[in-house]
Formats: sequence, structure tokens, C-alpha cells
Amino acid sequence: MARRLQKVGTNSGNNGCPTLYEDPATGNYVVQGERVDDPAELGQLDHLTSDEGAVTVPRELLANFGPKEPVHVPQYVSFEDFDVMFRSLAHSAWRLETRRRYASDEETATYWEFAAAGRVDWDLMDPWCVERRQQVALGKRFERVRIVDQPATEGQRYLLDNARRNRAVGEDIRTLTRAQADELRLPEEDFWIFDARVVALLHFDGEDRMTGVELITDPVRVLRYCQAREAAWHHASVS
Repeated sequence: MARRLQKVGTNSGNNGCPTLYEDPATGNYVVQGERVDDPAELGQLDHLTSDEGAVTVPRELLANFGPKEPVHVPQYVSFEDFDVMFRSLAHSAWRLETRRRYASDEETATYWEFAAAGRVDWDLMDPWCVERRQQVALGKRFERVRIVDQPATEGQRYLLDNARRNRAVGEDIRTLTRAQADELRLPEEDFWIFDARVVALLHFDGEDRMTGVELITDPVRVLRYCQAREAAWHHASVS
């Protein structure tokens, strides 16, 4: 069914372009403007697909008719699209792990192997390992800091053993104690930073299951996470 658009405003006089429209049902906007067709200009846009287009929007159109109230609307991506981000990144991915337990770990055979033997014989040829080595071979960096309690929980001990696998495929992993993290006032959140410009904030439920991935692209908020990364990385140690 076609959307019913409402005209918000125009700078065009009576020739119809440029104009801003709103979809009242969703609050989304549609912009009518001059198409960008220059391949050199289109090539500068991030991940433009064959289903997408670009138009030129005069600054005054947005200033005069764009939304004025600051409203934060969380932007979520599917787990499938989140996985793609690890292949499409340009140069770096950095993770902070803060939780005492991850329910998904406990559903793996390697977790129960660790619980029984205290060590895992990691398969370095599984698809995840192969993909990560391929990305590292392209010059991309994968780094993470794991916060560990004293004493460490069983889930944290499993991940400390898992670090052998991560390092074997080219990741750089360091640890911080919970006390150090608290002293540094690090966020009590799990997140990835991609290329220092996009944060993927991981959401969990009360059973420690990941429920969603929220993207944060606001430069001010991204900077706060980057500042946390700098503090954590500086104080963390190789375990």
C-alpha cells in the first residue's frame, strides 16, 4: 500500500523541487530534490546499494522545515547485518566485554569441554576463525578488552581460555579487573566500535541472552565510547 505523504515545506516556489514530505504513520521524511548522478560523487557515499539513490538537499530546506525537537530513536540492526559489519569495516573493530556471563557461550560444546577439562582444544579451522584470519590478512585490526572479576566467574574463565583462539587468528585481547574498570568509570555496557565512527551497543535480557544490537552514529556519543576505549586499552594488560 502506498504511503500517504504530507507536504511539510518547500524552497522551490512553484516548480516542485526541492520539497520535504512527511509520512505521518512513521514520522519518516521523503525528500524531493535534484538527483546526484555523478559517479565520482556517488562513489563517496557509504554502502550505497542499487535500490538507493541520492538527492541534493539545500541547507535552508532542512533548517526551515526539518524536525526541531531532539528525539532519540534507537536504531537497531538484525544479527545478520551485525555479522556483515565485521567484513565491511574499513580498518578496525574494538570490543569491551563487561558481563559476568553470556548465555550463548553455555550452549556450545566448547563451554562444556572447558567445564570438564579446564581447557579447550580449539578448532582454528572453523568458519569464524577462517573469516577472522582473512580480515586480519587484509590489514584490519580486531581488539578487545575483557573485564574480569576477582575471582573470575566460570564464564569469564572460559573466555580467558578462548583468548588463545582469538590471538591465534590475529586478535589483540587484553583484560581489566572489575575494580580497575570501576575506577576508570568505564561504561557498564558491552559494545563494539567500528572504524572509530559507529558503535554497536549490545543489549541483553535478565537471562544474559543478547536481545538486540543498537547502532550509535551520533559523533558526540561515539566520541564518549572512543574515550572509554582509550582509557581501557591504556590500562588493560595481556592475560
